[in-house]
Amino acid sequence: MKFLSVGPGGRERPAVIDPLTGEWRDISTIVGALDPAFLAATTRLVEAALSSGNLPLIDQGERIGAPFIPGKIICIGLNYRDHAEETNARIPEEPIVFMKAPDTVVGPNDTVLIPRKSRKTDWEVELAVVIGAECRYLGSHEQALANIAGYAISNDVSEREFQIERGGQWDKGKNSETFNPFGPWLVTADEIADPQSLGLQLSVNGVLHQDGSTANMIFGVAETIVYLSQFMVLYPGDVINTGTPAGVALGQPEPKPYLRDGDIVELAIDGLGSQRQVFRAA
Repeated sequence: MKFLSVGPGGRERPAVIDPLTGEWRDISTIVGALDPAFLAATTRLVEAALSSGNLPLIDQGERIGAPFIPGKIICIGLNYRDHAEETNARIPEEPIVFMKAPDTVVGPNDTVLIPRKSRKTDWEVELAVVIGAECRYLGSHEQALANIAGYAISNDVSEREFQIERGGQWDKGKNSETFNPFGPWLVTADEIADPQSLGLQLSVNGVLHQDGSTANMIFGVAETIVYLSQFMVLYPGDVINTGTPAGVALGQPEPKPYLRDGDIVELAIDGLGSQRQVFRAA
């Protein structure tokens, strides 16, 4: 199933896409908000309500918010071989881990703000993995996959000067407000047969820059979850941004086409929908 949140910022209500008609249906009478911990039970309730025909329609012209606000966002850097190569970085021997704060999350089509004094704001289309159960010290890929609630799209927006040239950790370049458009849907794990066979695309002002596949991850989804569970507890509602393929501004020849006020970024992942953001100066 595909779940979403619809409405003005701060007043979103949960919804589902009817798998038969494509209509959006309000499920706020069933759940107050989308909760990955109870997604399996929610799906069963929603299926019953859809069959009864009692769920009200939602206007598809309404704003789409993030499906939910994550507990924490764990990001994997340089996780595509072609992306590491384009940025002249060494292929990592273990996953590179950094964090984004949940308050960076906005809806998939919301305005993204270019920070003050920014000269190098960049784009990154990423597969977002949503955790559905507590994960501690997992021992197999099978365990990892069984604990996934679903998948979504993240744009891991980055400010490269803040990230790379200002010293310290990458977090400075990753946590500006609006720097994680998320959605449009939370697609349940049963709809994605193989998370390692999904195409990812991103264009800027109509020009295609990223056109990759999750097959080219250095550390796959299951391996990443097992790895992270050795260092931290993963809780329902945590999100893992799994890295981006080649084609970011950082990896292109000078003058690098970093984002400017008015630029339009569009991104998509197979089976997970699409996003569209207008970038504006903060």
